[in-house]
Parts: sequence; C-alpha cells; structure tokens
Amino acid sequence: MYSINRMTKVLTGIENLIRKPRQWISNERIGLLCNPASVDRHLTPSRQLVNQVFPEQLKALYSPQHGFFAEKQDNMIESEDIIDPVLQIPVFSLYGKTRIPEARMFEPIDLLLVDLQDVGTRVYTFIYTLSYCLEAAREYGIRVVLLDRPNPLDGIAVEGNCLAADCASFVGRYPIPMRHGLTIGELGVLFNDYFEIGCDLAVIPMSGWKRSMLFGDTGLPWVAPSPNLPTPVSTLVYPGQVLWEGTNVSEGRGTAQPFELFGAPYIDVSKILGTLENTKIPGAVLRPTVFEPTSNKWQQTACNGFQIHVTDPQRYQPYATTLHLLQAMILHHREQFEWKAPPYEYEFERMPIDLIIGDRSIRERLEKLEPVDEIESSWQEELDQFKKVSKGFHLYK
Repeated sequence: MYSINRMTKVLTGIENLIRKPRQWISNERIGLLCNPASVDRHLTPSRQLVNQVFPEQLKALYSPQHGFFAEKQDNMIESEDIIDPVLQIPVFSLYGKTRIPEARMFEPIDLLLVDLQDVGTRVYTFIYTLSYCLEAAREYGIRVVLLDRPNPLDGIAVEGNCLAADCASFVGRYPIPMRHGLTIGELGVLFNDYFEIGCDLAVIPMSGWKRSMLFGDTGLPWVAPSPNLPTPVSTLVYPGQVLWEGTNVSEGRGTAQPFELFGAPYIDVSKILGTLENTKIPGAVLRPTVFEPTSNKWQQTACNGFQIHVTDPQRYQPYATTLHLLQAMILHHREQFEWKAPPYEYEFERMPIDLIIGDRSIRERLEKLEPVDEIESSWQEELDQFKKVSKGFHLYK
C-alpha cells in the first residue's frame, strides 16, 4: 500500500494518481514524459510508480532537454534514444534529432502521462516540449494526462513583458511573460484551450498546494530538473539571471551556484554598485565576489561579479533586477560587454538576447539607457491582460 506521511503539505499529481488510480487508464498502453525530477516525496521515480500500479502497461518513456538523466549541461547538446536500464523499455529523446514527437514515437502508446518539474519561467524549454507533445497527441489520437507539480516561484507573482511574435523560438512559443505564475498543469490547459491546440487533455491536480507557496513551503524534496538549477534558490533568480546567457557575462555555469553568481573579468563591481545606489532592488542583496568557472564562459578565468542573495522572495523581482544590472553593465563596460552571437536553441540568425528577452525593442531601449522603470511601464497593459486571461485557468484558488 502506498502511504503518505501525515505531515505532508502538498501531494503532487503523480502521488494523487498512485493513491487513487483512474479506472479509465487500466487498459491503456502508457507513455511517460519524465526526467530525474519526476519523483514522489520518497524519491521513488515516477516511472517505477506507474509501472507498479499499472503493470505491463508502461510501454515507452520520453525525455526533455538535458537528457533522460538530466546529464547534458547546455543548450543544443542533444540526447539519443536509449533503452531504460531499469524497465528495459524505449526512451525517446525529445531534444535530439527532433524536438517534435514523431509518429514512430507515439506508436507504442494510447495515453501519455506528463510528469515534469517546471520552474515558472517562459524560457524553460520543458513547457514547449509539452506543447509539441500536445500538438502531436492531437494529430495521432493520443490522450494526454498532466500530473501537476508546484511552480517553485509561487502562483501569484507575474512579471515581465509578453513574448513578441517575431521572437518566437524554442525558448518562447506563446505570448506569455517571463514569470508566468502558473503550474505546469495550468499552463498546459492554457496552451491547449486558449491557444487552441485542442488535444484530449486531462490534469491530475495537486492536493494542498496554495498559490502563495514557494517550493520550500511544500514539504517536497527538490531534485534538480536540469544541471544548472541545483536548488530552489537558483530557480528564484533564474527568471532574470537567464538573460546573461545572451551576453559575454558568465551566468555562473561551471560553478556550484549557477545563476546566483554572475560576472566577467572586465567588471568593475564598485561602478556597478555605484550606479545601483539610486535603484531599488527590493528583496535581495548583491554581494561582490570573484569566481572562476570550471567550464562554459570564461573557463578557468577569474571573474569579478556578484552573488545575488534573495532576502525576501515576496518583494524580490528577478526580471526587473537583472534588467537594471544589465543596463549598468552596458553603461560602464560598453567597450568590453558584448551580446552573444547566434546560434542559440537552434536559431542561427536572430540574436540570443532578443529570443530570451522576447522583444527586440527592449534590448534596443536598454542600449539607449532608457530608464528600466519606463521600459517596464510600456508592457504593463499586456501583462495585465495576461493576468486576466491566466486566472481563468487557475486550478488552485
């Protein structure tokens, strides 16, 4: 019998499915989109739980970016199809030769379970792998069941500009803001219904999750969904700090604190701090530091920079904070600071920073040193509209 600790605050979708198996699944050939973060609170992998409750029905597994074991470090590092060493069933890579499920991949199944830990940020590719699966499921007559998990950033705060159509890519397919404030279950229904994918979709929700919860409030164990989000703290800063991926400033890859650390050899930290003295960075402290990445940008080179210490997650605005930092970098280091050149996530012509920010004009306005507050105010109307629309898809009130 599957037991749950009485002190549990939150039960995930997979845990609710295992506690109360749905009768309509009992005769289906099942596929499961998952990775190492797909576990219950006892750290038992979801694929083993599904195999135990629905014996002989699990026929195929599917993996998102970073590989089935979350072992691949960076973008455009592909994974191959493999055989799961535990269950001896095929694992189809959805970040390999293709990012769109092919007919051969869905041929073994009637129903696709999706159990992925999202991180609440527009550019995280797992949600677009989900969207491609929804589209393929509609085409091939497959039912999709989303097993919901917490948004580690909470389900209230929404921040940033919505994606502009000319910046659509695998790090942004729909006009949603950088910090979207939805669970992956809610986001999947938004994609399917509001953006009219139209597949046969069901969600098995969580129990006990409240929109105000950060991940640390849930009582669930954190397993890194990708190599450079090792802790819930790294997810808190990610919606802003991911912007450094589009620059020659290290975002801390190759260190033990990716996205919390950022810097480059040429940075004068006193000048950056001096510029930010008159800028409010609520809920966080910038601590000057020097770090040396073991891989990626500035490998084995001392980088002057900062660690972001989040002191008040409710007040901290990750996207606005990094926009201020980015503009300070442009102001003081225009000769050394550079935007990263393509390719980025299979886009070979457009600038990576435009794809990440999701609006080319924002990059241009930052370069002209327009006040960040004014830039923010320009997208407020579209952000308010998204908030209004997205509330209609809330599963947790």
